[in-house]
Amino acid sequence: MSEVMKQKRFTILLTTSALVGGWAMPVAATKAPPLDEQLEEIVVSGAYEGRKLGETIVGATVLRQEEILRQLDGSLGETLKRQPGISSTFFGPGASRPIIRGLGGDRIRVLDSSLGSIDASSTSPDHAVSVEPALAERIEILRGTAMLMYGNSAAGGVINVFDGRIPSELPAGGFKGAVRYGHSTVNDGDEVTAAFNATVGKLGDSTLVAHGDFMFRNTDDYKIPGFAESEALHDAEEAEEGHDDEDHEDEHDEEREGEAFGIAENSATETSGGSGGLSLLFRDGFIGVNIKKVDSQYGVPGGHEHGEEDHDEDEHDEEDHEGEEHGAEAVTIDLNQIRYDINGELERDFAWFKKAKLRFGYADYKHTELEGEEIGTVFANKGWEGRLDLIEKGGDAWSGATGIQLRRRDFSAIGDEAFVPPTITNQFGLYSVKEFDMGHYTLEVGGRYEHTKYSADALGASENFDGLSLSAGLGYDLSDAAFVGLSVFRTERAPSAEELFSNGPHLATGAFELGDQNLGLETALGIEATFSYSEGPFTLAVNGFLTNYDDFIFEAATGEEEDGLPVFAFTANDARFYGFEAKAEFHAGSFNSGPLGEFDVHLDGQLDYVRAKLTGVDGSNNLPRIPPLSALVGIEASSFSVDVRTELEYAASQNRVTEFELPTENYLLWNAYLTVRPFDNKNLSLALKATNIGNVEARQHTSFLKDNVPLPGRNIGVAFRATF
Repeated sequence: MSEVMKQKRFTILLTTSALVGGWAMPVAATKAPPLDEQLEEIVVSGAYEGRKLGETIVGATVLRQEEILRQLDGSLGETLKRQPGISSTFFGPGASRPIIRGLGGDRIRVLDSSLGSIDASSTSPDHAVSVEPALAERIEILRGTAMLMYGNSAAGGVINVFDGRIPSELPAGGFKGAVRYGHSTVNDGDEVTAAFNATVGKLGDSTLVAHGDFMFRNTDDYKIPGFAESEALHDAEEAEEGHDDEDHEDEHDEEREGEAFGIAENSATETSGGSGGLSLLFRDGFIGVNIKKVDSQYGVPGGHEHGEEDHDEDEHDEEDHEGEEHGAEAVTIDLNQIRYDINGELERDFAWFKKAKLRFGYADYKHTELEGEEIGTVFANKGWEGRLDLIEKGGDAWSGATGIQLRRRDFSAIGDEAFVPPTITNQFGLYSVKEFDMGHYTLEVGGRYEHTKYSADALGASENFDGLSLSAGLGYDLSDAAFVGLSVFRTERAPSAEELFSNGPHLATGAFELGDQNLGLETALGIEATFSYSEGPFTLAVNGFLTNYDDFIFEAATGEEEDGLPVFAFTANDARFYGFEAKAEFHAGSFNSGPLGEFDVHLDGQLDYVRAKLTGVDGSNNLPRIPPLSALVGIEASSFSVDVRTELEYAASQNRVTEFELPTENYLLWNAYLTVRPFDNKNLSLALKATNIGNVEARQHTSFLKDNVPLPGRNIGVAFRATF
């Protein structure tokens, strides 16, 4: 057994014992609300207003600001990945997008207050999401199909981030603000955020409210427990080179001495941003505007570079290049976005409706991939999205909503590594949903028509798709404490521009990507069941799902090479996804600690699983980068002035892999949290946190980089927050 494996097993044993003996360790956190309170939370991402989380017929999670700050970890994907059914792409700390139930990319919509992020994050895993979790006040996660409301790009789910950039209510006392500073040791990182809402005056019977916010984050390359390259990849490379294991066993450690160790090289980040806006609040609603700017520079770890020279060898100047091949420089990303938003609501009877919600956003986004100082490719995306949702008056036994959504995306990639041609996307969607109240039963039905047109003039190509999606669900109140729901759906998703038109080398991912213009609609037929229970000290929420796809579109390695890069091609095949998420909590009671007052003690646990496979194929039927079984168990004690939590985070090994994919080992991480509020008014708080306390080597199977760089090692974080 190698020393790395011995150390890993020892650390897992150590962290397992920590949950039993060390749960009260005074390190890091902000209190999370009990699960029974979470189930009472009102969901606003959807067709119906006022629906409790524990009575939704699709899997949903609501994160309040306190929980967001506790889990805050730079990018949106890393911040959310501990939620049931959620993983992340983890293309380094600068770019990590959420994955829901094994689905990512164009099947997951990341929303900025119910409008798309209008960036290029769904194009490739190395493209960061422009939505900043550090400023979020609330995040809602809808698992399963949410495309009736948000379009075919929400076929797998929705992440809706609310940051309050456009105020919809008056601040108490005329002013409300907060500042926060945090520091992390694993990357010597610093983060500062600030935000405020202020009443600035009256306009007749209406009130003007101003908003401003700012954030800055800077991190160095992060520390890792061992070698950057995985043991599995190292062994595979040795086998490919024809090394004899018996001859090289004694030389194994010496061979690895020259590899990157202890640091994830080129993983540093720097992000800054801010916004300013103004809202007019009146008796029946509000209307507001906001301008937001985001600038981010981040490295792409893992040694990805173009492996073939662009010129003949005799054209290279050995003195200028010092013997290096073209493309040997590390890849970094320079991302900029400026965005303009209008948001308004009017709650007043007109025609068949009682409320109207209007949202419009325009963004100018640019993303430059740099190889050293040289520009490789510039990705640009100018786009807008608008939606109008009309809430119907309904009747004594029914209610509903009807809406229209319009989107335009002008996307281009310019440079030697431009793998996608310039493409203009126009999309139109119309939906309607209805809810019928039948006593203990609730019936929901809905449909959406969507037209999508792609124009790629450089290829002389124009593709049109018309999709119709339908869903129906039935919920039943078993008792005051229990709810069960069942939903069925048939959805149609148009392929994305990248899936259709990709044809070229992609510098950051180190792949030659091929699309297929013959791809058609991806059709899904699925069923989902949900159950929630809250009685006395025990609370439980469970969701199960099964989805069959006709012509499921995915990207897989072909085993071929082009321009010195492995070829990844988009193709379509029938597939099946099934799995579950479960979360439970037990209130173990209260005890008096003396000077710190009375503590409420909660035990909690969660478990999620997804199986995804192709159907009707010979040989291996596994889909690539599907998350393994994962679990989290924790214990939390909360008082008026102190909150303490410790938890174990587990990911099973993943051996169900494709032909050109390596398996991933399991890992067990120990995390702990402490928050102290020294004053009675709770306006000031000090939070400490320790993640991966055992310094375990952990690799995330859903990441393209998993065999090139592990997750961060041991980290101690401190954060100070003041509200006023």
